[in-house]
Amino acid sequence: MATIYKEFIVEADAAKVWDALRDFGAVHTRLAPGFLTDCKLDGQGARIVSFANGLVARELLVGIDEPNRRLAYTVTGGKASHHHASAQVFAHGEGRSRFVWITDVLPDEFAAYIGSMMDQGGDAMKKTLEQKSPASPAG
Repeated sequence: MATIYKEFIVEADAAKVWDALRDFGAVHTRLAPGFLTDCKLDGQGARIVSFANGLVARELLVGIDEPNRRLAYTVTGGKASHHHASAQVFAHGEGRSRFVWITDVLPDEFAAYIGSMMDQGGDAMKKTLEQKSPASPAG
């Protein structure tokens, strides 16, 4: 089984990053807009995500671990015989986070394609998460 490991630093507080990651049904707007174009919850604990390249996948939520800021999911019904992923957020100094995304996939030949997709997704997440929130109007 191939394991793809991606890690990057986000110039944003871990609580903010975790809040976006844990919002399972809003991944296309809060976490990776542009990389993902749509997300619909299917009522069975999964989301149907549409990627900018036209790929559509059903991602079943495995679990959300609040204390450890970790989310895990598995892709079902795709070409891979096995696809399990997790993403976890760690505080990394004041106002910074370390984002760790790990995917296990079979067959091994899918690793290069999925790794490339994860690179694109990571870039989109970093860009989105590092955007400054609009300032609230003075009252």
